[in-house]
Amino acid sequence: MNALDYKFDFRDKRNLSLVMDFYELTMSQCYFNNGNKDKIVTFDLFYRRNPDNGGFALFAGLEEVIGYIQNLHFDDEDIAYLRSLHMFNEEFLDYLRHFIFTGDIYAVKEGTPVFPYEPLIRIKAKIIEAQLLETAMLLCINHQTLIATKAYRIVSAAGGRAIMEFGARRAHNFDAATFGARAAYIGGVAGTATVYAGQKYGIPVLGTMAHSFIQSFDEEYDAFLAYAKTYPDNCTVLLDTYNTLKSGLPNAIRVAKEYLEPNGYRLKGVRIDSGDMAYLSKKIRETLDAAGMEDCNIVISNSLDEYLITSLISQGAKINSMGVGENLVCSKSSPVFGGVYKMTAVFEDDVQKPKIKVSENVEKVTNPGYKNLHRIYDCKTNKAIADIMTLYDEEIDISQDLTIYDHMNNWKHKTIPGGTYQIRDLLEPVFLDGQLVYDVPDLEEIRRYSKEEFAKIWDEVLRFEFPQVYYVDVSGRLKDLKQSMLEGILHEK
Repeated sequence: MNALDYKFDFRDKRNLSLVMDFYELTMSQCYFNNGNKDKIVTFDLFYRRNPDNGGFALFAGLEEVIGYIQNLHFDDEDIAYLRSLHMFNEEFLDYLRHFIFTGDIYAVKEGTPVFPYEPLIRIKAKIIEAQLLETAMLLCINHQTLIATKAYRIVSAAGGRAIMEFGARRAHNFDAATFGARAAYIGGVAGTATVYAGQKYGIPVLGTMAHSFIQSFDEEYDAFLAYAKTYPDNCTVLLDTYNTLKSGLPNAIRVAKEYLEPNGYRLKGVRIDSGDMAYLSKKIRETLDAAGMEDCNIVISNSLDEYLITSLISQGAKINSMGVGENLVCSKSSPVFGGVYKMTAVFEDDVQKPKIKVSENVEKVTNPGYKNLHRIYDCKTNKAIADIMTLYDEEIDISQDLTIYDHMNNWKHKTIPGGTYQIRDLLEPVFLDGQLVYDVPDLEEIRRYSKEEFAKIWDEVLRFEFPQVYYVDVSGRLKDLKQSMLEGILHEK
């Protein structure tokens, strides 16, 4: 069986239901005691700033959310622990014992380029059900979206050279390594060194040798020869244990000429993990080519990120592929993805009552109401013009002019002539009445879809330095609703 055809069950078999903030439970008991447990509410999961001061994020982690919700339950051990805290009455604990999620969830597809303030996941459910999802949903989406975004940036910087994810030993724990590898694969890496991620998700696993392997032999040449005899079809050796140019490279060429080539094989690659990568790669390439080994790849590793990769390439470094570790799997330069989970509406007798959070910090004022999210495409270029948030019952007639408004500064607006644009709904049904209705794609499908979607985003939005701000705007009705709610609150003060 090919690893890419590996089938897996994405549901986590562990009971992770108590991976939540304590206030989710204390609030829920208040709802329960006050007779509000069946009140229908809506929440949006969104974020406010792109990682690394970039122009976008790559949405990932939905599959983990789905698995969590499908396995969400409180078993006897959970109930016993909560009882021991002396904070919850027996009626509420019995409610938790029989808890199941019965609400609706809509979400953006994994692999979609996304932008600040737009709802990535929209929840409509009974208030306790919606409240208890908060922490788990955020940790799934925050982590994987962060790593997928970083991976996309690094892969883009490599300009077609393969990127390998080498970060497990620097990840924050087992799950961070495994889910980080998954997210990195969505972001475009060629494979991972984390074997469990290969088993669980069918990601190609990659790796050769460490310095310790070479040190275990009396001679460097003997180490290279032993590896070549074991893996003649796929031999890549590590050059920098002792001296890259004076020892490692000559021994690699010697093994190629004395063993591999006489037996019908070729040395596949050499790797360097220290030193001046630009200088060393040029010298290695020159020497390999002179030896008739033009097909031997040069692989580098050692604290790489998108900026160092860009610099190396601009210096003419001769690199075929790269292994990236901590700067990828930990997103070291921007380690927090600030996703938040905010209530947007309460339903009373099936009538929506919008809710808004107000702050003196304009960035923290939320967009009220039960909303849809659409992406607007230019008919001529098929490029994305903007994303627009609308109220749930709004319809957009693409034959008519469409005016969209900045959700923070109403004076900033843009009118798109009718007949020049197309609209796509970004939020797709995942759970309806608690039942999974989403056809969960495999990783290869997500990667293909993501590549197609990023091709529709302008390069100016994707650049690393001073990217063009992508428009995430609101409809006229949503603008007016938000403005009226803010004016009402200010008037009360």
